[in-house]
Amino acid sequence: MQKNPVQCQFVVALDSIVGKWKPSILYHLLQGKPLRFNELRRLLPDITQRMLTLHLRELEEEEIVKRVVYPQVPPKVEYSITEYGKSLSPILESLHQWGLAHVDRKQRKMKNNDQIETD
Repeated sequence: MQKNPVQCQFVVALDSIVGKWKPSILYHLLQGKPLRFNELRRLLPDITQRMLTLHLRELEEEEIVKRVVYPQVPPKVEYSITEYGKSLSPILESLHQWGLAHVDRKQRKMKNNDQIETD
């Protein structure tokens, strides 16, 4: 059986950016300024150190995020979005807008269902 090449491209794209925390990490890095590891942890208080490390490594492997280590004591490491990673900005913005509309739609549906039940 031959695989659907179009579907495979969706899978490749989604594998790069999907994860509970990846979109939020990318959102913060797309704001423009490089962030240190602990700054990202403060911006994402519910993420574990292990998960942040894992997601940053995966994004770095995909060349979406750049990691810079400064030779000083104590070591300073900053993460920033690459030019390639910036190409995700309109995609993530579209997903964000769709998510807002989806939440709004679900809330309206729940409100309509509540009104029907009380009638």
